[in-house]
Amino acid sequence: MSQHHLEKSDPGYKVFLYIFYVCGFVMVSSLVFGVYITMIEWMENGKYVMGEAIQNTFIPFENFARVSTWIFFSTIIGWYCVSRIGWRRTAGNKIIGWRMALLQLMLLGFAIITLYEVLYNFTVLNAEITAGMIKGNAPNIDMLSIAYPDQNRPWNLVFATKVFLAAFIISAHAFYLSTKPRKVLE
Repeated sequence: MSQHHLEKSDPGYKVFLYIFYVCGFVMVSSLVFGVYITMIEWMENGKYVMGEAIQNTFIPFENFARVSTWIFFSTIIGWYCVSRIGWRRTAGNKIIGWRMALLQLMLLGFAIITLYEVLYNFTVLNAEITAGMIKGNAPNIDMLSIAYPDQNRPWNLVFATKVFLAAFIISAHAFYLSTKPRKVLE
């Protein structure tokens, strides 16, 4: 049995398409929720921690899954669905020569930068946890933040790690797809 590429006529195509729509809805609704909560925090306190509200909100019920986990999951699954249903737009000879070379360099650069950010945020998160344990108290991991890159807008470390890990997985997968032999349109 030969393996063929996913076509619009295949039953699996609609599954990937509908899953992508669900993932898109999760991402957009999480973005709207995060912006809304962050704006309220900014107006009340004059300061916000990027991703803290998203990291500390559970959906659909307490202690089930955080909004940041839903974002992490939906971006990766959504990307995979896009790569399966959108292969015709990049297959064959549509992106060739210097454009493909630039695309591959850009994707490799994104993968390297996001890997660095994952390692950086994870290392800082571990250091904060260790420092709290040495002081004799177990810190609330979900509330740890770092004032980087801007002192006035710190990032929640768990949120930052999840976001950059998703970005690394997606950019590394896109780089892999760009370097493997191109699919034939026929």
